[in-house]
This record gives sequence, structure tokens and C-alpha cells, in this order.
Amino acid sequence: MNIPRLRPGARLCIATHNAGKLREFRELFEPFGLELVSAGELGLPEPEETGTSFAENARTKAHAAARGANMLALSDDSGLCVDALNGEPGVYTADWAGMPRDFNRAMKRVEDALQAAGAISPGQRRAFFNATLCLAHPDGRDMLYVGQCYGTLVWPPRGDQGHGYDPMFMPDGHDLTFGEMPPEVKHSWIPGQTGLSHRARAFSQFVENQLEHA
Repeated sequence: MNIPRLRPGARLCIATHNAGKLREFRELFEPFGLELVSAGELGLPEPEETGTSFAENARTKAHAAARGANMLALSDDSGLCVDALNGEPGVYTADWAGMPRDFNRAMKRVEDALQAAGAISPGQRRAFFNATLCLAHPDGRDMLYVGQCYGTLVWPPRGDQGHGYDPMFMPDGHDLTFGEMPPEVKHSWIPGQTGLSHRARAFSQFVENQLEHA
């Protein structure tokens, strides 16, 4: 189901109330000249995420924002999937941080679960980040884009860059965690390239398919 391509100057609602996620999207969109506004900035309510998959939750957020703002809306549902924990926390990644969100507590919960599972060596601590983007039109059309980044979980957490579980995730081929990488390294994305982070990899597909000059 096709959605018209976005041109420079077009308005796009980022369907999030998460400041860290919004910051990453502003960094990714910087070369394209779009006018970005978040669901939080518009005062839109956060929809309840009841889906059991990243795609379901991404669609819930994108369509709620598209209807509420009456404009194209882009959502992201992302999470950390840990092999030794049977894919958890997965779609419940944010929930593991509790309310109010405390990702230091969430990272400790992951580490405690890994220790309980006997996952000590790097090979036993494999994980990946998943990002599923949904671009929704007010009339109900949508498109999905998925990116993943594989790596190893370290302890203790390292670095104060990024957000969420970034300080304990070291992507394959690197000796720095996402928490130690500046944004330009974490994303490692420019037009025509895939990028490093899960969000950058999903975003590169979005750019190829949805931006007018891509």
C-alpha cells in the first residue's frame, strides 16, 4: 500500500513521547529538510501498547498519531532481544524499566537474568536490537521498515551516550558500547549506506522508499 513520498519542507509527526528517541530521529532526519514535530509536543495522548509484536505496537502508535495530528506520522517500536532469555525483554523492553522509566534498573534486571541463566561468557550473552518503523497516513494506509543490529551484552554498563540499554550493548565488530559512541558513530549512516544501529538500518529503508529525492 503506497504512501506519497515526502519532500523537503513537508511536516512529519514523530509518534513518540520519548525524548531520547526523538533526539535520534532529529539527528537522522537532519539532512532532509523536513519539519518534524512529535506527538508529545502536540499534546497527543500515548496509546496503550497492547501488541505482542514490534509491528503491532509500531502500527498502534503511528496510526494514533496520524489520526490525532491529521498528518503523516512515523513511529518506532524497538527493543532488546536477548538470546539466553528466549528473546526477552523484546516488545516489553520499556516495561522492564518500570514507571517512572529507570533504565539503570532495567539493565540490572537483564544482567540478573543472564547471571541466573548462567550466561557468563560473551558467546552466551548474544543479543540484538530491533527497530520497526511504521509510516502511517491519516486515511489508514501504512508502510513498515525493519532494522536489526547484533552484538554482545557487557557488564558493568559503559558510557553515557545514547539511551535505554545502550551502555550494555556492544555491536559486532566494535569494542565500544552504544553508550560510548557519539551519535555519528552509533548511526554510521549517510544517504546510500545502511548504517550501524538498528534504527539507522530501518531508517535507510525508509529513506530509500519514502523521501522524494532518495
